[in-house]
Amino acid sequence: MRKLTRRSTVLLTLISLALGTTASVAGAEPDKKPLPKVAVIGTGGTISGVSKSRVSFQDYQSGKLPVSELVDDLKPEVDTVADVSTEQFGNKGSSGYSIADYRRLTAAVDKALKTNDGVVVTTGTDTMEEFAYWLDLTVRSDKPVVLTGSMRPWTVIGTDAPANLYNAIHLAASSKTTCYGTVLMLNDQIQAAREVRKTDALRMDTFTSGASGELGVVDQDTIRLNRAPARVQQCGRKSWQTPFDLDRIAEKGLPKVEIAYSYQDAGGEAVKAFADAGADGVVTAGTGAGGISPQMSAARKDAIKNGVLFAATTRTGSGAVYDTNTDGVIGAADLTPQKARLLLLLSLAATHDQNRIRGWFATLGTAEFTSPKS
Repeated sequence: MRKLTRRSTVLLTLISLALGTTASVAGAEPDKKPLPKVAVIGTGGTISGVSKSRVSFQDYQSGKLPVSELVDDLKPEVDTVADVSTEQFGNKGSSGYSIADYRRLTAAVDKALKTNDGVVVTTGTDTMEEFAYWLDLTVRSDKPVVLTGSMRPWTVIGTDAPANLYNAIHLAASSKTTCYGTVLMLNDQIQAAREVRKTDALRMDTFTSGASGELGVVDQDTIRLNRAPARVQQCGRKSWQTPFDLDRIAEKGLPKVEIAYSYQDAGGEAVKAFADAGADGVVTAGTGAGGISPQMSAARKDAIKNGVLFAATTRTGSGAVYDTNTDGVIGAADLTPQKARLLLLLSLAATHDQNRIRGWFATLGTAEFTSPKS
């Protein structure tokens, strides 16, 4: 077949454009594959903060910049990795959100995932681990959900904010964390929602996953995953989803769950006050492997008689409190007190069957992989 000249190629291209069609001709550029669609949902926090000066690293007002402006600042580079849309859910510090707000956020994420390949949620770091674990327990889609934020506001020199947001969008667009549940992406590190915790008030490497370690890293164009959360074993099965479908849980009258901290000679007044105030559950942040003082223990026994369910955790930040099948007290394994509170709250919203709840604490979203059946 006679080869097309450059002039013929140009003419055919012009004709096809005039007709509104695409001609397949020798030397013509092939159609580009559509970019993944990523929705960025902004809730505020330091990442959207405005500082008093370019060196006001801790002196700033959070929740001032709209998320659309943050994404626009990443252009044109971000447009090479994803087709990005934005939604302003809120714009305040992470500690300013309620459980009712968390419910609305889950609905917003689920809705966005119906038409997008992944979702990024920007939020403050103070309670980011709780934001993440809540979404991990309640979002029904197995598509990537990535949380990010920053330890320095957008407007200071050396800020980590733009890089964190760009890398989070890149990660969500890659689909590499499909079936991972919710993950965090800060400081180039990818962390699982269940295991991650904030460990420093000011440093940019504040988030760690304890003995479990990070899932992987984002190194410029390379996303490297070294391990996966155990829930990927259920990928493609109905069991991948948790039992906490918020569409089936009544919005009003959610259980009241509190946290009581133990220390040397701690009194039982906090536990008694929570029980008297109508708490349905209490998480104890105990010493060592979950120990509590004699006074707290006595108050706990009285509260259990009145129907309060307890989850035992450790205040150390690492290690586990194993379940001993004690009536009214569930060992929360390696969950931090604040995450055990969320799991206990959702569990009590779904059932009052203590054995069922005990089973969820033992297996739901566990960090342990199960051995293949022989």
